Amino acid sequence: MKRREAIQQAALLMGGILSAPTLAGAMGRVTNMGPSVAVSPDQEALLAEVADVIIPTTTTPGAKAAGAEKFIVRVMRDCYPKADQEPFYAGLAKLEANSKTKFSKGFTALDAAQKNEMVKQIMTEDKPFFLRMKELTTTGYFTSEIGATKALEYLPVPGQFNGCMSLKPGQKAWAL
Repeated sequence: MKRREAIQQAALLMGGILSAPTLAGAMGRVTNMGPSVAVSPDQEALLAEVADVIIPTTTTPGAKAAGAEKFIVRVMRDCYPKADQEPFYAGLAKLEANSKTKFSKGFTALDAAQKNEMVKQIMTEDKPFFLRMKELTTTGYFTSEIGATKALEYLPVPGQFNGCMSLKPGQKAWAL
């Protein structure tokens, strides 16, 4: 079995966790052949900032460093129909508008505490947007080179499979 096939089969097993369009995007497939919402550079920068609140830079690079926003834009465009894209980008616009109302400046200009506060607010006000944003961010991050090699334990040439292996204290989870 080739590595790509193993990853695809593992992804299919995770089907209950992730939505089908996100899985298709992670596997590089295009399922939406219809029209798409055009994404501006400002929206992409906003996506990067929100993703960076979800997976911030700590001892490992965060979602922004991994380019999760590019993954989100590509998956939304290639795998979700326009009817799903519009509410997602409307939720992003609502986050920006709420930020301007509450702090008199856009989300990208806020400090870390204010960004966290706005993301917590949108979690309760627009849960579908937040859940999709979180799903796309985590999938984009952990399928990126940075996420797979810096945040997870990565072994480019694996040995035998050991299904029940104890982790050493402080050891990262394994990348597939």
